[in-house]
Amino acid sequence: MNFLRAALHGYVLWAPLLLSLAASAAQTPTPGAPTKGGVSQNGTAVHTTYPPALVESGSILFRQDCSFCHGRDAGGGESGPDLTRSKLVTEDVRGDKIRAVVRNGRPDKGMPPFDFSDRQIASLTAFIHTQQNAAPKKKGGRKGVEASDLQTGNAEAGKQYFEGAGGCATCHSPTRDLAGIASRYKGLELEQQMLYPKHAKSRVAVTLASGQTITGTLDYLDEFTVGFIDATGWYRSWRTSDVQYKVDAPVNAHVELLSKYTDADIHDLMAYLQTLH
Repeated sequence: MNFLRAALHGYVLWAPLLLSLAASAAQTPTPGAPTKGGVSQNGTAVHTTYPPALVESGSILFRQDCSFCHGRDAGGGESGPDLTRSKLVTEDVRGDKIRAVVRNGRPDKGMPPFDFSDRQIASLTAFIHTQQNAAPKKKGGRKGVEASDLQTGNAEAGKQYFEGAGGCATCHSPTRDLAGIASRYKGLELEQQMLYPKHAKSRVAVTLASGQTITGTLDYLDEFTVGFIDATGWYRSWRTSDVQYKVDAPVNAHVELLSKYTDADIHDLMAYLQTLH
């Protein structure tokens, strides 16, 4: 009985120490694994950190396959967005969202899928998150534009400009061609469409030698040939030397406005267009 009492007494003395050591071991990061982010006791954000070798591996892969669109530092490039300001990256946890985008691509935005291994995606994740963590400390050189950056105008003033001085209402209608435009385009993409629409279709009227005039959507034009798609969907073309033609290019009206806009006009018109959901 004395032996049992002694054993129990020894366990009581050592148990707190054993529990303390176990807790410390659980909080010690495994070598080569990312440390968890979170919020410190003073309320400041604690970012996830990654092993330098993993980040470097991701840097090499990113610059080889991703930098043309997203820039060498993931801050935005030729056609891709700034990943350091990406909501998806912010919400990503150890690649759970980045993995899906990389492997599936985004065909609607011109991004192809990549058949990367789990290790490669882990390295990309480490590099992108490390760049995002470092971005707030960098001065200047920002390449990305968020939708909130372009929401500084007055929507009512923009509507007045649309219907009046801008002359926009002569070609466009908020209930027809522009209905839902703020759902189709966001932020900088919407402003680009407003200032210089990429896919605006030009109309052409061709007058034949007989005097008959026919119209359609311009499909081809050079110094030798003019061709269009008619109302029935057929392609028709003529030698320019045999006909007279007149092109009505909607984009020209936007180009003419570029020299007339004030900064306030642009901001206000953007604010108005952003209400057309």
